[in-house]
Amino acid sequence: MMSPKPSASTAAEGGGIPSNFRSTPTARSTPLQVIHILGNFVRIWSVYSLYSYLSSSRDSIVGFIFSCLVPASVIFLVLQKPWKGRPLPNSQVVPTVINGGILALYFVLWGKGLLACGPLVSLLAEYSGAVLGVLSAALYGRKANIWKKIGGLSAMMLSYYLLSNGWATRTNSPLYSFGGEPLEKETQITGMKEMVVPITAGVLSALRRVLARRVSLKNQLKRRLHAITFASATCFLFPFAMWDTILGSASDSIVKVQLPSWAYLSTVLFGIVLIFYVDNIAEEKLHLVFSSPRYLMVSTGCIIVLEIYYKMDFSLLGFLLCSLILGFGIFEATSLERSKKSPLEANELSNGSFHNHLPISALPS
Repeated sequence: MMSPKPSASTAAEGGGIPSNFRSTPTARSTPLQVIHILGNFVRIWSVYSLYSYLSSSRDSIVGFIFSCLVPASVIFLVLQKPWKGRPLPNSQVVPTVINGGILALYFVLWGKGLLACGPLVSLLAEYSGAVLGVLSAALYGRKANIWKKIGGLSAMMLSYYLLSNGWATRTNSPLYSFGGEPLEKETQITGMKEMVVPITAGVLSALRRVLARRVSLKNQLKRRLHAITFASATCFLFPFAMWDTILGSASDSIVKVQLPSWAYLSTVLFGIVLIFYVDNIAEEKLHLVFSSPRYLMVSTGCIIVLEIYYKMDFSLLGFLLCSLILGFGIFEATSLERSKKSPLEANELSNGSFHNHLPISALPS
């Protein structure tokens, strides 16, 4: 009896793609690739705008994130209308609500990491979710593959160590940096202690995507549950935002960030709403998932352009070195396990796909 071919839903969170999805890009996919690049560019642009705003103001991270999640959750609810269609069972709604708590914690840690480490480090730290590939290999992989993934994890940690020591900044990088114009603000060495916050946020982001795929295998169902996830995250953050305001540590912060500033609008529209649909297009049409070397390559190009545009403390060669090491580590940590005896099984043991080996009940359409 022939074994069924792996479906698109078994694609790994960290970049492992079934072999039947690996095809040469055609002219038909070119517009989608342009949409993916532009979508990521405006999202990363919103991150730099948000960093400029937060670093020059005293607004609370929790208050700002909450004020962004409120309109974003409303937009998702209006567009997806999760209350319509076949009723969702508790077996899907309850994990989705819990996933909203993970999303809320991710946003708070990500915002604090952005303010402490800067946009460049925070954006690269988002790819730390590829560590789930090592966990997948440890649970379901073979010994040889485990060591390969551990080697990839070591390369990722080396890249983050170099970033924490300022190798991507002109001030602290030992490599020659192009450009001799004066800097508006020099960057202090971050340190691995501060790096823990954005790295943890990256792992939580990957875990959130894994849990979302665990309960939603169909695209339409995935979007409906995504709207519930954001509404849940908003509810989780509400008491903390109110407590922050009551204590006076962020007086009127929630009111102030409602002003139609570019940082606020771009975070809501580009950093939260648009990027969700862009990533869906990339995953469903281009078979490109987050925390993959190809995705990192797109982000790297966008970061270089915006670092130069914002005149940041930036070392091109140091940044490229850290990105190459990180990309190699992601490739090794999320690579598919190849076996001559069982090639089909090997394709299913990619990074993050351990959740697909768990028993799952039938899902409604």
